[in-house]
Amino acid sequence: MSQFHHRTFHVHGRVQGVFFRQSTQHEARRLGLSGYARNNEDGTVTIEAEGPAEALDALEAWCRQGPPLAHVEKVEATSGPVQGFDGFDVRR
Repeated sequence: MSQFHHRTFHVHGRVQGVFFRQSTQHEARRLGLSGYARNNEDGTVTIEAEGPAEALDALEAWCRQGPPLAHVEKVEATSGPVQGFDGFDVRR
């Protein structure tokens, strides 16, 4: 059983134009996670993250608050197969 897990977070609310992706990158790197954060056309942010379950739980908790200028309304989290990301990136 792999100790690495994969989760996808869809973050809804005022989450674009408030440094959400960059702040997520900082928090994910602090937690030792790999993956990426990207904006979606519908105004949400998608985060793909991999690492230990405890670190993913911590990132999910952080996403529910977000950076100071964000207003998070909802976070949807799903699990999936590990992709093997290298580092944590901000994507457009």
